[in-house]
Amino acid sequence: MGSAITYKKAGVDIDAGNALVERIKPLAKSTRIPGLVSSIGGFSALFDPSVYKIKNPLLVSTTDGVGTKLELARLQGKHDTIGIDLVGMNVNDLIVTGARPIFFLDYFATGKLNVNEAAAVIRGIADGCRQAGCALVGGETAEMPGFYQNSEYDLAGFAVGIVDRKKVIDGSKVKIGDVVIGLASSGPHSNGFSLIRKVFSKDELRGNWGKLALTPTRIYVKPVLSALEKFEIKAMAHITGGGFYDNIPRVLPENAGVKVKLGSWHVPKIFQEVVRRSRLGIKEMHRTFNMGIGMALVVNEKDAEKIIHYFAKLKILSWQVGRIVKGRGVIVS
Repeated sequence: MGSAITYKKAGVDIDAGNALVERIKPLAKSTRIPGLVSSIGGFSALFDPSVYKIKNPLLVSTTDGVGTKLELARLQGKHDTIGIDLVGMNVNDLIVTGARPIFFLDYFATGKLNVNEAAAVIRGIADGCRQAGCALVGGETAEMPGFYQNSEYDLAGFAVGIVDRKKVIDGSKVKIGDVVIGLASSGPHSNGFSLIRKVFSKDELRGNWGKLALTPTRIYVKPVLSALEKFEIKAMAHITGGGFYDNIPRVLPENAGVKVKLGSWHVPKIFQEVVRRSRLGIKEMHRTFNMGIGMALVVNEKDAEKIIHYFAKLKILSWQVGRIVKGRGVIVS
């Protein structure tokens, strides 16, 4: 009679999973914030939102991944920043309501668990959580042999935030003539990588172009929350998949559109190179990429310059990139 077919022989290594949990614990501890009741390793996480003393609290939730930017991490052999992207894509969605992120969970799925690579990914997640001021409270590591090839992995994330019902930013105060301020992105963030992988060769993506493209997503949470304490921000749009055309209209009231002025901000060279190689038109580029603007804010015209100067003090470049106009949709010209 042959030897037993164990779970490990089937491709799932429980001991490796437990080793990863032990590696994660100090990373999660480094993100601990007031309100967190439990520690990582249990079946669930407990959080007490009453510490924020919000009279009419609403919970806000988001979920997202990082798409095929994962392939660049693999080509570069660099896995310690893709977790920052994962957190950024979630918390940047969350703050457009004016909410403060309070905790984050991740889902890591792989064909064969490489503890060192997985720990590097989660190290990046912890880094992103510290940048966002939220706690990493747990997650799931799924080893799925035969579903993913070898140590290939996929990521998803889940963020929860809190906001006072009376302070929710929903775009209802936006008026014709208001100004749109764009906050500089750090690069493509986590969108458009299927196209990037078409226009650059694998060798280029292993080299300098790949290093540039792998720059982690800028996390806007702390500077935006700080600005909200000093200025009225009427609406915010996270410029992700769909670019300018699909994201800005999501936060505007009926019969309000936006006119975006080309040349009013700095376009990073990676986008310029993609334009040159792909020969895409203006609309397609601004619908695929953030083009150097990761977050758009709608504000009173009288506050625009003060807000731009304020973000400069926080070391974030910003520009007046457009204006709210009658109509619907986005005009980029």
